[in-house]
Amino acid sequence: MAPRLPRPHRFDVYVALGGLLGGGLLVVIGLGVRTSRDPITLLDGPWPVLVPLTVMAGCELLRRTAPRAALLTGTVAITADLVTQGNVATALMFTDLVYAAVLYGPPASARRIPWITGLLTVAGMLVPFAVWRVPEALLIGVVIGIVSFGPAATGWIVRDHRDAAEAARLRAEQTALLAEMDRTQAITAERARMARELHDLVANHLSAIAIHSTAALSLDEPTTSREALGVIRENSVAGLAEMRRLIGILRDGDSEPAATPTLEGLPALVEGARANGLDVSLALAAGLDRDAGLDGPHGPVPAPVELAAYRIVQESLTNALKHAGPGRVTASLAHQDGSLTVTVTSPYGDRDGPRAPGSGAGLVGMRERTELLGGTFEAGPEESADGKLWAVRATLPLTERRTA
Repeated sequence: MAPRLPRPHRFDVYVALGGLLGGGLLVVIGLGVRTSRDPITLLDGPWPVLVPLTVMAGCELLRRTAPRAALLTGTVAITADLVTQGNVATALMFTDLVYAAVLYGPPASARRIPWITGLLTVAGMLVPFAVWRVPEALLIGVVIGIVSFGPAATGWIVRDHRDAAEAARLRAEQTALLAEMDRTQAITAERARMARELHDLVANHLSAIAIHSTAALSLDEPTTSREALGVIRENSVAGLAEMRRLIGILRDGDSEPAATPTLEGLPALVEGARANGLDVSLALAAGLDRDAGLDGPHGPVPAPVELAAYRIVQESLTNALKHAGPGRVTASLAHQDGSLTVTVTSPYGDRDGPRAPGSGAGLVGMRERTELLGGTFEAGPEESADGKLWAVRATLPLTERRTA
């Protein structure tokens, strides 16, 4: 099967028809470029002019879809037009073919055509002047430059501006894409941060409410039920206060929660866990007690480290309240090699009392807090002299994390 010719653009069809009809009108009225007595007019009469004119009009149909083939064929047609009386429409359509070959052709052709036409223009000026030694011979090069080099240079300028505009558009799209990615990442990071805060603020109180309400429903003892209801009310009021504070933060748009918890709040946190029924002991290393100002051996503990340590202890106590077996829960903080090590251990095994359901979000939040500060986190069962324990251990660097 013969290959199908590319379909010409609508504008190219208009250009071809306009050139053909305009050139035909010039032939009808007898207006040519040269007379029949001109030495280079080998084919006399108006009708030979129509052949290169028609071929040039056909080339105009391919000026956008096959610019190089159209230019080569048009060059043959304009050369044939030189041995006739000539037609202005043929010359004008040839200039358009040169322009289209530079603008729509491959990059290699777009670079070469201006150089070739420029060399032809120079040669058209120097060679005739060297042969005939008359100033009028220079006009041949001027005509060649107007017909070939001028359109080629114009096409190169337009193509250069078009490529620059396309590059600018691509850069704008890439910038918009990067901005959208940054916005998405910022939203994701903020959602994760708020999820951690919400979980840490509310989970402890809701876990205590769930456990004590289960105990109150399962035990038919007025004293135990009254104590459980007291604990439930205390935790529900505290949970509501925390929720109101978090909602206020979201409405006001603060970047960090107000009254951020610090290590000074750990004793109160432990007392609250004891009130909920946990047997908890807190051990602070030297330099981390209240009297020493909670400073480490290298200066004050950074606020992000204090917040992360507080939340890790808080969530570990919440998990112990929900899942730990009977026994003592130990929370300790110590300095080791420029880092703050937080360790919380609790009995690991079957639990006789009521349990609260867990989703695993607490461990994920603790790990995320630790990794954001460049530390290490591990949690899991381990053997000890006191039996099997569930240990949560986080190492938080006391120096600021540097990112490349």
